[in-house]
Amino acid sequence: MTEAGRPTKRDAILAAAVECFAERGFHGTAVPEIAKRARVSTGTLYHYFSSKEELVNSLYRGWKQQVWDRVYAVFDPDAGAEAQFSKALRVITQMAVENPAMANFVELHNHAAYLDDESLALDKRLRDLAQSGVVSGQSAGILRDGNPVVLMEAVFGAFAGVIRAHLEGRIVVDDRLTDYLEGVLWSIIAKDS
Repeated sequence: MTEAGRPTKRDAILAAAVECFAERGFHGTAVPEIAKRARVSTGTLYHYFSSKEELVNSLYRGWKQQVWDRVYAVFDPDAGAEAQFSKALRVITQMAVENPAMANFVELHNHAAYLDDESLALDKRLRDLAQSGVVSGQSAGILRDGNPVVLMEAVFGAFAGVIRAHLEGRIVVDDRLTDYLEGVLWSIIAKDS
């Protein structure tokens, strides 16, 4: 953003790109379409991003970094596993609800072959953080025994499905549904009493 509060050309390109990629996917989106939506020339777009791959990776890393920053900001190492889970879930849910185009974009591009090493490393850092939380919860006897990656991916998959249903208008994710979702997702990984 500029000092006057107006988006920069780069910001306009990123905003247009996330909408185009979320609507049409990576392969279905042409660079001139992004430029047109951003109200810049294609040459201007290429001034900021050398390729469509660089643009999609910039968007992906920007979102993943926001997730990292916001989850880490509420992380309390002294809190129990359930409290940490709750805080992280609520932050990520709020981010997805506040920015549905970006949530859809990440869902569509999360495992794409055109993600570069830097994007994949940032995604791995987030997954490693979640996995370490699972391992810690297992060591404390709070979370189910077994493969921590399976437990973590079961939660991620269920969460992604709920957010997709919200994005498609089949449900509305509000505070009440978030409370319910938290209970359901916690039950996936919590050790049976």
